[in-house]
Amino acid sequence: MVKPLKQPIVFQLEGFYVPPGYGAFFFFLALVYFIVMLLANGVVLCVIVLDKNLHRPMFIMVCNLVVCDLLGATAVLPRLMMHFLMGQKKIDYVSAIAQAFSVHTYGAAMQTILSVMAYDRYIAVCEPLRYQSIMTSARLHSCCALAWFIAVLLIAVLFLLHLNSPLCGNTIQHVYCSNRAILNLACSPTPINDIYGLSMTWTLSTSVFLIIAYSYSRILHACKFFSIMCIIIPPGVNPVIYGLVSKELRDSIIKRFIYLHFSIVYHI
Repeated sequence: MVKPLKQPIVFQLEGFYVPPGYGAFFFFLALVYFIVMLLANGVVLCVIVLDKNLHRPMFIMVCNLVVCDLLGATAVLPRLMMHFLMGQKKIDYVSAIAQAFSVHTYGAAMQTILSVMAYDRYIAVCEPLRYQSIMTSARLHSCCALAWFIAVLLIAVLFLLHLNSPLCGNTIQHVYCSNRAILNLACSPTPINDIYGLSMTWTLSTSVFLIIAYSYSRILHACKFFSIMCIIIPPGVNPVIYGLVSKELRDSIIKRFIYLHFSIVYHI
């Protein structure tokens, strides 16, 4: 009979296979992408905060999406870079839970925030004359806070259901930690958590399914690569999409870069 592990528990991530001599190269690529992602999201966030003309519901919600993207990317990329550079595949229990919680919260919050944006667009299209009176500043901030609260609450319940479950293994069959990857190491079945996790997956949309539900089955290296791309690619692509779709945001970014350029030239 396998005995439950005692704290402190250190997990061993399966990770990606990195050919000898290629670790530094993959680390460099991940680092460049991470810096570009931080800069792109930082520019969007700063421009919206600084430009008072953009202090409107749609752009306030874009700020929330930027924060959500940063949460998801920073939960996975730094440790992935350590894996590439130093071959580090170990992670302690607290860090594993924190990473898994952040990844799942990222997936859930993305959907709840997009739901608030859909509600805002519904009011703008169906009630254009009453839009200002309906989507007040107080209601806007309440909706955004509710979106984060629902996401955090759903994921908190998901983890509370198995927080005290004894674990009999320490090898996580994935590149990063997730709820199901940790539950696969439990000494006994966790039907309540399984039912709750699957029901939450069906309640939320398809992208959350990609982030959460994929771990409810055995997965191959190709699936691991695809699943991690679903987390680290959107944070780098979304700022570009925001800038291309929104003319006001794009113009504000260009104006501020022109102002910064002339300021640097003038001081030189």
